[in-house]
Order: sequence, then structure tokens, then C-alpha cells
Amino acid sequence: MLIKLTGGTVYDPASGIDGKKQDIYIHEGRIVAKPNDDRPVDKEYNLSGKVVMSGAIDMHTHIGGGKGNIARTLLPEDHRQDPVPRSIITRSGTGYAMPSSYVTGYRYAEMGYTAAFEPAVLPINARHAHMEMADIPILDKGGYAMLGSDDFLLRMLTAKKDQKAVNDYVAWIINASKCIGIKVVNAGGISAFKFNQRKLDLDEKNTYYDVTPRQILQTLATAVKELGITHPLHVHGCNLGVPGNVDTTLDTIQGIGGLPMHLTHIQFHSYGTEGDFKFSSGAAQIAEAVNKHKNITIDVGQILFGQTVTASGDTMMQHANHKHAHPDKWVCMDIECDAGCGVVPFKYKDKNFVNALQWAIGLETFLLVDDPWRIFLTTDHPNGAPFTSYPHLIRLLMDRSFRNDMLATIHPEAQKMTTLGSITREYSLNEIAIMTRAGAAKIIGLKDRGGLGPGNWADITVYTENADRQKMFEKPDYVFKDGELVVVDGQVVHTKWGTTHIVKPDWDASVENELKGYFDRYLTMKLGNFKISDDEITEDGRGSLTVHPTKGVAL
Repeated sequence: MLIKLTGGTVYDPASGIDGKKQDIYIHEGRIVAKPNDDRPVDKEYNLSGKVVMSGAIDMHTHIGGGKGNIARTLLPEDHRQDPVPRSIITRSGTGYAMPSSYVTGYRYAEMGYTAAFEPAVLPINARHAHMEMADIPILDKGGYAMLGSDDFLLRMLTAKKDQKAVNDYVAWIINASKCIGIKVVNAGGISAFKFNQRKLDLDEKNTYYDVTPRQILQTLATAVKELGITHPLHVHGCNLGVPGNVDTTLDTIQGIGGLPMHLTHIQFHSYGTEGDFKFSSGAAQIAEAVNKHKNITIDVGQILFGQTVTASGDTMMQHANHKHAHPDKWVCMDIECDAGCGVVPFKYKDKNFVNALQWAIGLETFLLVDDPWRIFLTTDHPNGAPFTSYPHLIRLLMDRSFRNDMLATIHPEAQKMTTLGSITREYSLNEIAIMTRAGAAKIIGLKDRGGLGPGNWADITVYTENADRQKMFEKPDYVFKDGELVVVDGQVVHTKWGTTHIVKPDWDASVENELKGYFDRYLTMKLGNFKISDDEITEDGRGSLTVHPTKGVAL
């Protein structure tokens, strides 16, 4: 079947196209060049006056794993306050801050998203995470395996095992857990919390393992690079949410020694200690450092006002913040020898000085980082806000007048502590397409997503041009997933299943000899049960498995 999308204004940064009218052809799920024969078009869509982009990609969103289920259980009231009823939903599914897995796919698709990546797949819980993501329709999925507080790695570092041994372990983990990248959460800090440390700075040693966060980050960043994994080490840094942590973040950037590193939800790591409240913006310093260090990429983790729930493996910080829970209930737990989990409901308030300044800090960061290819649009769903708030965030970035109107309503002292009102930059449609499409695909390593050139899978979103960018991005006219029409006028009309993206770096099989003894002695799961086979991802017919090459290795 040949489909033609006629006359739309295309924004495709991956192909260098910035607002050009052109036709797009789809055949067998992929975008193809204009046929040079007289082959008839089976279906044509007139897109005159419409904006055409590839399907959006959320490179950091908590959509799979135990923490989401804990949040749903902890907040039954959240399931009664969905502000946007969806009559199209065909089975039970609710929730605003943490919607059910099935509804997550609908809501993302209804905004024009066709892929989303879970940033914290704990390897020992990876099977559960993949099963939950398999219940998310329409979207492609993938995950980053979480290391850095796991007992086996910390033992390796304490024993001063060589880099090759660490590389083999990292490669084994990413193969066993069926992931596409490696994530670190508060390097060593989740482990240190179990030994009653309540803070852990970049060069502070874990009291049990005698290892510092800096050593962990340098070792894992080296492993990711040497294994040829496209996505840089994905780092949730030390001292999240702590006033003064801007210095830790700057030291982390400088101290990685030029290795590729992605700093996630950086808004939460950009705080100074100036002013009467001893809380200030470090966004300008962070943006300057990112602009200077081309090895660094970031996503923002923008907070937006309203009720949400924070869900993180960083039990150290979640425990520290539990006194701010709203409503007043929370959960922190340990998970095997590897990590932990903390779930704390939270309500961000525009009249609260700290929350108001957090909002401004995130926007300052977006607007002060020069290169849209190295910064990504996230709210760290659900930690800063639910992902359904993205259209509102896009309007804040694209409309200075609207942004300043919002600025005028926040806590007056926070207004005085931010330079946001003096920043004139407004994001263009092309820059939005970079942040949410082409750039996201590039950093993850998706070779045939995030663009509209021939050979790409036909993940395509069509919007009606609207000066109110929030309305524009809330309700696309059409969304195509792998060439199939799944959304019309902001409503799902067809359900299909996306693929799961993974990498398979090489590793020395002998690493399993030591791992088997470790599993038998310390863990409740046997080594054979830990490893996920390819067919487990695809056995129920919900999607497929897409293996992407490591750098220097063609598949």
C-alpha cells in the first residue's frame, strides 16, 4: 500500500529540513522516496497548512517498573481525578500523575509521541519492567539498566578489578536485562544509605566499600564508551535537591575527563545558596558549562505546578524529602543487594518560594543552553510533572509573552532571584523538533527513527499551525506509527504494538563463572532466572525486538 502525505510544511532536522513544503510517501511501514514509476497512490492525505514532524521521542520518562506500581497503590485518589477523560479508552485505565500502563500509551500517542524510554530499569527487576512496558500500546520502548550502587560492581571496584573486567560485567548486565543504555542513580549513594550514611558527596567514600561516586562514574562512563554503546552514561548526580549542589554538578562535568556523559533532570542539580532563603539559581553556571563541554548532554526535568508523585531509586534523597510529602504518606524500600526505591507524593506550588524558583531554574536552563541537539525536553515524569504537561512546557519555551505572564504570578521573592524575565529567546519549531525528535533519536542511537528521510520508519505527527503552541501540541491532526494511522484529531483510532529497542555489546562469557557463585550466595534469584531471553519480549505478540549496533559494529 502506497500512502502520500501531500503539501505539509515539514520540520525534519535529521534531514536538514526547516519548514519546507514537501510530500512524504509511505510504503510497507517506512518512508520512501517519490516513486519514479506510475504506481498509483492508494491513500492520500491533504496536509496543506499543516505542520509535519516525525513522531516525538521521550528519552527519559518513568513508565515501567515497580516504583510506578507503588505510586499507583499509594495514591488511589489519583485514579479518581483524571482531568482529561478519554472516552476512547476500551478497558479500565486511569490516573493523572501515574496513569496505568495501557493509558500511558494512549496519552503519549494523543500528543504525537511514538517512543518513550524508561530511565531506571533495575536489572533484577528488569523482567517486570519489560512486562509492564509491553502493556503500553502504540509506543516503541526501551530502558537504561541501573548500576552504580549494586553490590557486585562495588566489590569489583573495592578489589580494584581492571577496566576490562568491569566492561564485561556491564555488557553482561545490558544483555541480560535487554536494555539500550546504562543509568547511574546517586552513584554509590543508594548503597551508602543502607549503611546509615545520609549524604554522599562526589569525593566522599562509601563507608563500607571505600569507593567514591567519582570513581564509579569514571569507571562506568569508560565502560559505556569502550563497549561502543551509543547512549552516554545516563547520570542522576549526587546531592539531588540540595542547596549548593550546583558546585557538585560543575565538578561532575569537569571531573569526567571528557568522557561522554548525560546528566539527567539537571534542574534538580542546579541550586545555589545565595539570598535570604539560602536557595538560588545555578542555571547560568550550568548552561555555561554545558555550552563549553561538548561531551555533556542534559535533559531538564522541568517542574510544573500542581499535584504529582516523585518516584526514584534514590532512597537517600527520597527519605530526606519525605517530610514534604503531599498527601502525607510515603514509601522507601531496599531492593536485594542492588538498589532501593522511594515514592513520595508532592504538590508543586507557584506561591511557594522554592517551587517557584525551581520552575524558573528549569526554564533558564532550557533558554541558556545554546545547542538544542544536547538538551532534551523532559519533566522527569512524574517527578517534576506528568508527561501530559509537555504541550504547556513547549508553549513556555516558544512564547516569551506567555512565559513572562506566568512569571508575574509566582512567588514575588522568586521573581527577584531569576533572570528569566530578561531572556528574550523563543524556541522555534525546528528547535522543538530537534529536542523531541531528531536529537533524542541520535543520543539514544535509533538509526531509523526521529527523521522523515527515506528508509526511516513512518512515525509521523501532523499538527495544525496555531499561535497558541499549547493547543497545537496537545491535539495533533494525525499520528502514524510504522505507517499505520493511530490518532485522528487527538483521539486514538487504532491500537498497535511498538518495538523494544536494545543493544547487545560483546562480553567475555567467563564473567558468568564469578557471577554464578555470587548469585548462589547472596541473591534470591538464580543466575539463569536473572537473564531475559529475546522471546520473552515478543512471546505474547505485543511488538518486536530491535537490536541496534554498538559503535564500530555493524549488524
